[in-house]
Amino acid sequence: MKILRTRAASVSRQGLCTALLVASLTTAAVGASPPHGTGADDPTPGPDNPQRQPHGVPNLSLPDLVPRPGATPKPGEPGSGTGGGSSDIPATALAAYKNAEGLAKGLYPNCHIKWELIAGIGKVESEHAASYGLQPDGSTTKPIRGPQLTGDKFALVKDTDGGAWDGDPVYDRAVGPTQFIPSTWKDYGADGNGDGKLDPNNIFDAAAGTARYLCAGGKDLSDGAQLDKAILSYNNSREYVNAVLAWMHTYESGGSGSTPGGSTPWIPTPTRPSDTTPVPGPVRPSTPSTPSTPAKPSQPSRPNKPSEPNKPTNPPTPNKPDNPSKPDNPGGGGDKPTPSKPVEFKAIEHVGTAELTATVDDEAFADHAKVKVVTADGRPVPKGTQVRFEVIGPKTKARFTVDGKDSTFALATVAEDGTATAPDLKAGSVAGDFALRATVDGKDGAKAGKFDFAATVKPRLATALQRIGKGELKAAPKGSFAGRITVEASGDGKVVAGAKVTASILGPDGKPATTGPYFKDENGKPARKPLTFTTDDKGRIELPELFTDEQSGTHTLELTTTNGAVLKLTLTVAAPTPEPTKPAPTPSPSATAKK
Repeated sequence: MKILRTRAASVSRQGLCTALLVASLTTAAVGASPPHGTGADDPTPGPDNPQRQPHGVPNLSLPDLVPRPGATPKPGEPGSGTGGGSSDIPATALAAYKNAEGLAKGLYPNCHIKWELIAGIGKVESEHAASYGLQPDGSTTKPIRGPQLTGDKFALVKDTDGGAWDGDPVYDRAVGPTQFIPSTWKDYGADGNGDGKLDPNNIFDAAAGTARYLCAGGKDLSDGAQLDKAILSYNNSREYVNAVLAWMHTYESGGSGSTPGGSTPWIPTPTRPSDTTPVPGPVRPSTPSTPSTPAKPSQPSRPNKPSEPNKPTNPPTPNKPDNPSKPDNPGGGGDKPTPSKPVEFKAIEHVGTAELTATVDDEAFADHAKVKVVTADGRPVPKGTQVRFEVIGPKTKARFTVDGKDSTFALATVAEDGTATAPDLKAGSVAGDFALRATVDGKDGAKAGKFDFAATVKPRLATALQRIGKGELKAAPKGSFAGRITVEASGDGKVVAGAKVTASILGPDGKPATTGPYFKDENGKPARKPLTFTTDDKGRIELPELFTDEQSGTHTLELTTTNGAVLKLTLTVAAPTPEPTKPAPTPSPSATAKK
């Protein structure tokens, strides 16, 4: 630690600005020892992993979607209100997040994790450790600990580290800026600052460990479904996922700024290995390195107001020790500034239809979701306020298009009359019901409310059937029809996948046949009862081979869909042509004369 503080002091004396330090992170990250494991080789966190169980009360408030005076958010971007961009991230925390991203690019290249995602975890779990005396070397002056996991309000997790990290020899408690459970840290911890230790209380290590945990199992976080699964493995709560993603997108749209003032972060010294140097192996010690005995948690002092921009933010001073069973903050969320008076919303309500319908694979729903948001005195909210529209429901494939990519949510700006309209919503390829949720936040996370539109993607109906191929369907008795019969189902000019089609064989009298052409059942015996088939992705069915018995004549193959489309095909079984009889020989005249 002494060496680290000496480096930090040296950096400060050189007067390096935060921007220059952050720009050098890509090179600096090479010098830090990589997390042990390779991400893809790490097992995916299982459903019984305590990390995903309730282990605290994270800050689930979303970024402020109400614009600041004079601020005009861009379409499709989060609002530019309080907490937007990355201006709320201390310089040391920002350095740690970007350092973790740089390490992950080398160790888990197929994971595609972004520093903004790690920052979203850090924001929700501890407010980037800002209220715990975050130091330039990544340590904090006050421990960050969640509540005892006694099984009462939260999960039951008995002690796994002997109190080494969380100071509790009876029950485990989440620790550090990204709130790791000690047993989870043992499996997924990382050395992000290259000091040879794996310390969840150091934000450089914690950020690198978070990247390793989220990438475990070879996940590709550029895929929305895998990203969702990864965040749920950190905390199995939909609200948690929504909060993390909201902050991630906010940081993505807000540049790479950091909290003005404060101490200059320490950055790992770069020592690039040669091409022949093997990638360092696991840093995991045979026994966990035991940190110095942690001080008892203390009640952090609550600042009266948020620090003004361009003024240094001093680390909070610890108060007298508190009862160890009481966490510094129940969710490791850090102290929060005294909120300003929130906008007093009255309601968010739909305008026009509250039910949206579409058919699978349509370009977009015909109707657009539209809401109106008013204040407590009945007036429209300020122009520029943003409403978030989000697809709720795992079965649907309905998506918005945001910046050329499919997205489960989109933002819409409120007009002067207080209304906001969602952009086009594509129906997708899966039929079913889901909700389209509209939400808006007030200042400092004060909820204005929500409204759920009932949305339905209906299956496309097969209104027509046609045979693929030409030529008469003829066969001889005790034989079979040449080739297989293929039919295609369609509706509204498009093929219909998954349509149910029933095939029946009718006799010359139009009634179900008991003789003549037949299919074969699984035992190879004639089957003339109606059989049901399902169209493939191309809307087609290739029927089984049709056989004939000794009966000749004309029969009908009738194909119908569940909604009444009918196709009738004529089956002809021709009787064999009789061989011509030879005429009797004519007697010669001489033979007649002899008689």
